[in-house]
Amino acid sequence: MEIRVASANDFDAMWGMFKAAIATQDALPFAGSFQIETFRTHWFQAQTPYVAVLEGQVVGMYKMGPNYPDLGAHVASATYVVGAQAQGQGVGRALVEHSLEQARAEGFLAMQFNYVVSTNGPAVALYRKLGFAVVGTLPKAFLHGAMGLVDVYVMHRFL
Repeated sequence: MEIRVASANDFDAMWGMFKAAIATQDALPFAGSFQIETFRTHWFQAQTPYVAVLEGQVVGMYKMGPNYPDLGAHVASATYVVGAQAQGQGVGRALVEHSLEQARAEGFLAMQFNYVVSTNGPAVALYRKLGFAVVGTLPKAFLHGAMGLVDVYVMHRFL
């Protein structure tokens, strides 16, 4: 598997993967009405996008950059999406590890996830294995498609 900076040629695959991920209403805080141009801005202009490619197919992606500008810019944040066909195959772990290495190389001091849905067990377990701690809980902050209102975690680790 190769992880590299995303290019314009990856856009359609990334958009399809993102739309499939938000349709599940179980991990990302975006509704099905999320527009393609908003996605383009959110993933290609606000932060640096990366893709995981396996056998010529985009199977995962993440974007990473400063959690906040200016006085919060020393802390990175990232968002990850793994295609349904690649889940459970180590793609998510590879993406998170790559983002941690990239954040270190870019001089960030820590990584923080602002919105980890508590019922997303595989993601929470992976982040904990990789040294993240839950540093805050936002009660009933996510409207899960099947479970209703569930908690959201803020997770953090120093690099």
